[in-house]
Amino acid sequence: MQGLHLRIMVAFSRESDPRSDISVCVFLGFSGEDRQQVPVYASGTQVLQKLQEKWKSTQQPYPAMYSSVVGGIILDPSMMVIPIDDHMVHRGHGVFDTATLSDGYLYELDSHLDRLLESASKAKIDPPFPRETMRDVLILIQMAAASQCRDGSIKYWLSAGPGDFLLSPNGCTGPAFYAVVIPASSTSASASAAAALRSGVKAITSTVPMKHPFFAGIKSVNYLPNALAVAEAEARGAYAPVWVDEDGCVAEGPTMNVAFVTAAGDLVVPAPGRVLAGCTARRVLALAPRLVEAGMLMRAGDARIPAAEARRCAEMMFVGSGLPVMPVVEWDGQPIGDGRVGRVCLALSEMLRDDMKSGPDRIPVPYS
Repeated sequence: MQGLHLRIMVAFSRESDPRSDISVCVFLGFSGEDRQQVPVYASGTQVLQKLQEKWKSTQQPYPAMYSSVVGGIILDPSMMVIPIDDHMVHRGHGVFDTATLSDGYLYELDSHLDRLLESASKAKIDPPFPRETMRDVLILIQMAAASQCRDGSIKYWLSAGPGDFLLSPNGCTGPAFYAVVIPASSTSASASAAAALRSGVKAITSTVPMKHPFFAGIKSVNYLPNALAVAEAEARGAYAPVWVDEDGCVAEGPTMNVAFVTAAGDLVVPAPGRVLAGCTARRVLALAPRLVEAGMLMRAGDARIPAAEARRCAEMMFVGSGLPVMPVVEWDGQPIGDGRVGRVCLALSEMLRDDMKSGPDRIPVPYS
């Protein structure tokens, strides 16, 4: 920026250990303006005070976090931090997953945790705890209970860990595990989502390049393509983007799978291989036979589906744990089917929500 001056003054006594006797002054200013000295905090107490001041004026956004670095559950949002030298932060060497918290139950936690561990294996990250510890004994279920949150989601990360700023993980002190509870959105946001379910949303084909199949199959923290694709969709007035691969077949959305109901009455989800295997999409295919029995579908399964064929389908929908089903009524400015929300989409949405309330894959949270 023109006119910006940066001056760094460093002084240390050579008569002592330089690492213990360093003073740093950083000045930022513009031409013709007084220089402003950037505060330097020498103690953790000062930093804690500033962090607490930052969160004091806002509603507490996250009721609980777990960090293996501190070895416990954190309830103070000002302390929900990750080391800056964690390789997940500066190298993207980390994986994550999520699970829904619905009416005091964790929904599909096991399938999401299994996918996390599969991603970690591909990313060469050895979990710091056994699976059972992450699930029950120390962390996820206890964290949900400590949060007192009954509706929302939990997100959790496995990282190569903190240690240095190099590329190799060999200098890390060991893998790290983090988790956080995220409460459900506000009433107005819930009403907006309900309205979108009734009216449907618009989608576009993303021009952002897709991930390589190997990386697409890992739920890593490297979500820059996803973020850019969403920004592109929003700039064009759409709800979300859809990726189409180099063969012209539908791939996936930025954080969700895509599903179609063909004119013949088949429910089709793009097959894994080029896309991340979706836990909710798998559950949709498990529940879909009920609609076959009811005569609403002919069959259900995963397959490669050309985009040209997908555009001629009767129904289109996004499927993901945070939705769980969102009907798409327009794609690249053209209507899907008759341009209205279809009955299969509505039926699947109701079935998934019932499954979240009374299905078999629910774990009660032991609130005190």
